[in-house]
Amino acid sequence: MTSGETGLTMLGHYQVAELLGAGGMGEVYLAHSPSGRAVAVKVIREDLAAKPGFRERFAREVQAARQVSGAFTAPVLDADTTGPTPWMATQYVDGPTLAEVVAQRGPLPADDVWRLASGLCEALRDIHRAGLVHRDLKPGNILLADDGPRVIDFGISRVVDATALTQSGQILGTPLFMAPEQFRTPRDAGPAADVFALGSVLVYAATGHGPFDADTPYAIAWNAVHEAPDLTGLPDSLPPVVT
Repeated sequence: MTSGETGLTMLGHYQVAELLGAGGMGEVYLAHSPSGRAVAVKVIREDLAAKPGFRERFAREVQAARQVSGAFTAPVLDADTTGPTPWMATQYVDGPTLAEVVAQRGPLPADDVWRLASGLCEALRDIHRAGLVHRDLKPGNILLADDGPRVIDFGISRVVDATALTQSGQILGTPLFMAPEQFRTPRDAGPAADVFALGSVLVYAATGHGPFDADTPYAIAWNAVHEAPDLTGLPDSLPPVVT
């Protein structure tokens, strides 16, 4: 889908070029500043923007996310939380997601997983130092650039996430990579939940499957809370860091 098909041509002073993807909160577009700089702009869904208190929460998250800076995150460059269509612009990273790479090419070699782990650890360090908890670290939120991974959507999952297990939205995150406490007491999930997700992401990167895979989100939740992780196929060098 292109910008012409949606009728969306400008977001602030950014010229919209094309649709990059869509998720629970809205759509993400490739756009360009007046100087030609490429940015990724997330546009919030109208129904979410109309919810009482959402704009205020979104504004707080944008403000917090601006504090995150590091080599392995995509920094916030600009945002509009009060206009008719709330949006946030981040640095554009030219690279596929980890999910896309594993789906197309299969699991990564062990050495590549180690390099991925190092970059993700640095990214989480920067996110946690800013007082944020990602709460949705998953292969689809990890971009693989030539100079290392980039974690995107940090902090935004604290506002809302359409992959919630409950209609009320009390459980936030993507079940395959969620920590047990996110199923039990999701509002209390802290930095440790991101570390748990990191272990799950590394298993997926190295094997092509998650450590708690099941047919339904509820079965995944049961496995994460009650069962030992499935590390089948994990190279011998990786269990110490993953566990």
